[in-house]
Amino acid sequence: MALILTPGMGAIRTLKAMQRLGQAERLFEASLTELEGTGMPAGSAQFVFDGRALAAAEGEVKRVRDAGGDFLTPEDEAYPARLREIYDPPAVLWIRGDATLLGRAGIAVVGTRHPTPYGAGMAEMLARDLANRRLTILSGMARGVDTAAHKGTLDVGGKTVAVWGTGIDVIYPKENKKLAERIVESGGTIVSEYPMGTFPAPQNFPIRNRILSGMSVGVLVIEAAEYSGTRITARCAMEQNRDVYAVPGNVTNKNAWGPNTLIKQGAKLTATWEDVWEDLPSEVRVELEGELAAGGGPESKAGGAASLFTETVMPAHERLVFDRLRHDEAMQLDSLIEELEAELGSAEIFTALFELELAGRVKQLPGKNYVRSF
Repeated sequence: MALILTPGMGAIRTLKAMQRLGQAERLFEASLTELEGTGMPAGSAQFVFDGRALAAAEGEVKRVRDAGGDFLTPEDEAYPARLREIYDPPAVLWIRGDATLLGRAGIAVVGTRHPTPYGAGMAEMLARDLANRRLTILSGMARGVDTAAHKGTLDVGGKTVAVWGTGIDVIYPKENKKLAERIVESGGTIVSEYPMGTFPAPQNFPIRNRILSGMSVGVLVIEAAEYSGTRITARCAMEQNRDVYAVPGNVTNKNAWGPNTLIKQGAKLTATWEDVWEDLPSEVRVELEGELAAGGGPESKAGGAASLFTETVMPAHERLVFDRLRHDEAMQLDSLIEELEAELGSAEIFTALFELELAGRVKQLPGKNYVRSF
């Protein structure tokens, strides 16, 4: 903690210095020459030698404890084993919630902050179905795909991890305050490699993406433009030898560029949870199947398994309305009434929409716009 708070010391330098010192306690006993001999810049060594690093660490630990948080270093048993494998694992992880969750098998779900209704629906559906099978869902709690993935997981009582690019006491975006509380209250975890009070600087988010991919067994990409943080996460996953999955998108939508390009480059085309499940490492699948057998299986949980291809019988007036709606494009209520004018009255359309919403088949968006759900 003292080293990571020392100016000029990043994760790699900190870990190398700790290896050369051998024991953490030696940091505060070493001479200035010994400190510089670990590879620290002269200014950093002076900061430690003067006692300023120790004071900073003691102050930070107190702030973490007062906020109900904790922290992990690579020497801690709860530090996620998969994260230790990457080139530059965080020297310190600040956490709120269940630390043991970080070591469980999980899938990172990432994508654009401005998804289409199709993209948001797919993120929610796949997160829900994978969480139903005991996989932890990791994401960054950003607007859009990240938020949909976290919510889909929580809706079925699953476990989710949010990796932040801010301090664990700085919620970003602010409108996700309730979501952050739900994550922790449900047994999930908030993780960051940034000290308390760190504000949402743009450069922090691409850096944190290596943690998302590093803690996961695979990364699932849902809608991402050509130049985006999601692309960085996918590249990190490939460099870390993690599986990459991608949901194909409409080629006329700019956010389809990311997943469609990844599929061309060898990512697994993903439409349902089975596409991810069958590609999991055998030891992970065996472990999760054992938990499912002991816990009664996903069908016993609220929500069940969603599918793009499930057809259920619905009344004729609901079918007429449902058939006019799409997954990837919202339809305004007035346009819907106009299209169905010859077949249904407005009262019948209102009733059909109400019933479809209750059944979870249709979702209403702001401005009386409607899309199909999943």
